[in-house]
Amino acid sequence: MTPVLRLAEPAAGARLLGLGSHSPERVVTNDELAQRIDTDDQWIRERVGIQSRRVAAEDVSLVDMASDAGARAVKDSGLDPSEIDGVLVATCTMPNFIPNAAAQTAERIGIRAPAAFDLNAACAGFCYGLGMAADMVRGGSARNVLVIGAEKLSEWLDWDDRSTAIIFADGAGAAVIGPAPDAASVGVGPVAWGSAGEMNQAIRILDGHGSKNGGALHQEGQAVFRWATTQVAPVALRAIELAGLTPADIDVFVPHQANLRIIEAVAKKLRKQGAREDMRVADDIVHSGNTSSASVPLALDHMRADGRIRPGDTVLLVGFGAGLSYAGQVVRFP
Repeated sequence: MTPVLRLAEPAAGARLLGLGSHSPERVVTNDELAQRIDTDDQWIRERVGIQSRRVAAEDVSLVDMASDAGARAVKDSGLDPSEIDGVLVATCTMPNFIPNAAAQTAERIGIRAPAAFDLNAACAGFCYGLGMAADMVRGGSARNVLVIGAEKLSEWLDWDDRSTAIIFADGAGAAVIGPAPDAASVGVGPVAWGSAGEMNQAIRILDGHGSKNGGALHQEGQAVFRWATTQVAPVALRAIELAGLTPADIDVFVPHQANLRIIEAVAKKLRKQGAREDMRVADDIVHSGNTSSASVPLALDHMRADGRIRPGDTVLLVGFGAGLSYAGQVVRFP
C-alpha cells in the first residue's frame, strides 16, 4: 500500500480526548470458583476484595477486545479514525507476538497506516503507554494517539491454582490522547516511572502448568503485597510533584486494580501526605478482577460512567506489576 504521509507539529501539551472499554459478558462469581478449587466467597473477599470477575469466551480474542475498546474511545473522542496516527497496545498476554496486536487492532477499527506497536510492562503497561503517547504528541511525532490496555489472562491461568485463579480476569480499556491547544489546558502530566528488577521473578510464567497456552501465571503474593504497599505511594507522590501539584489537589485516585487491600493501603498513605479524605478511589477490582494493563483504563471508563469521575477532575493514575515495573501520571479530565 502507499504510505500515508502525516505531518504533526510539537504541541504545548497533551490531553485526554476520549475513553472506551470492553468487559466480557461472562461473569464468574466467587461461588462458581469454589465449586472447582478449595476456597469460598468470604476467603476471597477478605484477601483480595474481589466479588466477581469477567472472563472472555473462547472465540473472543485479545485483539477482539482491544478493537472494541479502541473503537469506543475513538468515537468518544469525536475524531474520525483517519485522524488517529498512532496506535499503541499494552499487553502481556498475546498468544502470538507476530503480527502485533496494535497493527491488527488499527486495521479492524479502520485506522489507516498509523505508527502501530505493542509494549509489555504488564500491569503498568497502560500508564507506560499513556506516557509514551503524551510524549509523542508533545514532541510532534504524532497528533492523536490511541492507547489500549488489553489482556486475556484467562488463557494463561492454571484454573486449579487458588493463588491466581481467584484474582485475574479479562478485559480492555482505551484512551485517545491529542494535543492541548495551550499550556493552560494541558491534560496529561509528566510520567514518573521505573522498575525494581531485583524482583523480576516475583510475577512470572511457569512452563507446563496447565494453562491453555502451556505456561501459567505465577506470583509470589506476599512479596508483591509487601512491595506494593511500601513502594507505590512514593511513585504516586512523585507523579503529583512532576505535575506541579500537591496531594490535596487530587480528586480521584485510580491505581492498578491488583488487590483491594493494596489499593486501600496506598490511599491511606496518600491521605497521610495531604490527600483529601473525600478523594475518590477506584475499586473496580471488586467486579472486574485484576485485568493487568487493562485495569486502569477500565476503572477510568467505569468511574466516568457511574459519575465518580466528573469533568474537570484531577485524576492520579498509577500502574505497577510484573518486572517489577511501575508508572504514574496526573490526568485532568476535560
